[in-house]
Order: sequence, then C-alpha cells, then structure tokens
Amino acid sequence: MPLIIGIDPGLQRTGWGIIQHNGNALSFVECGVITTDNTTQISERVLRISNEIGRVIALHKPQEAAVEETFVNVNGQATLKLGQARGAILLTLAQAGMQISEYAATLVKKSIVGAGRAEKNQVARMVQILLPGCSKHGPDAMDALAVAICHAHHSRKY
Repeated sequence: MPLIIGIDPGLQRTGWGIIQHNGNALSFVECGVITTDNTTQISERVLRISNEIGRVIALHKPQEAAVEETFVNVNGQATLKLGQARGAILLTLAQAGMQISEYAATLVKKSIVGAGRAEKNQVARMVQILLPGCSKHGPDAMDALAVAICHAHHSRKY
C-alpha cells in the first residue's frame, strides 16, 4: 500500500500531509505545517523548508509526491518567493528519488469538492470526511492532504 506525500508550498507556511492509498481506500497517516519567520533571510527559510520536508520523508518513507502548482497572483514579488519555496521542495523530493506530480489548485479543489472554485473551508471539510482523524490540523495541512488525495484519484497505478 503506497504512501503519498502531498505538499501545499508556501514560504511562510508549507503544509504537508501523508496518506496511504490502497485501491479506492484512502487513510490518513500524518500531516503538519512547516513555518518560517518572515524576518529571517530567504536562504535560511528555504533551507528550513527543505530540511523539514527531508525529515518527513525520512520518517515516513512515502513512495510518491504531489505538489500544488504555483499560481501567478497580482504581487509578482510574492510569486517569486513562493517559487523559491517550491524550488527547495521539488529539489528535496527529487534528491530523495521520489516521483513528483504537480496539480493546479483548481484541479485539487475539483477532485475533492467537485468545484474548482471551492472555498478553503469546503475543501478542509471534505478532507476531514475522506480522512477521519485529520481534523485537528490547520488549513495548510488540510490543503496538503487534498493535494495527496487528488494525486491518489488521478494516479492510475494503484
């Protein structure tokens, strides 16, 4: 039964979640949020994200990874910073030898709720229904679990 790590990248808050996928059955394994301080240099922040993702991989040994794609927003500086966080995450996953899939936020929402423009709280509530036991974690972890669920639905291997 493969383990999938889903990641919702962010420079200030990176959510991660691990699920087990067995046919049509999904089960919650663990999730969390990596936080960085916006007063710290960006190099230290991306290093922290990379180290923490590496720690999670070493602990749980997921076989596949799913990462939410970057969307371009009005603030170009914020988009660039998010790209740096994603780069650190993708490099860490690749160095661990993981197969990485990327999903647009609208596809993740549509896969979980049935609507690509769903609100965060709708996604979180459906994740809690699909993965009992994960409700004590915050929105970034719920988003990461949603990315993992999306991957499980779109991966044809299992």
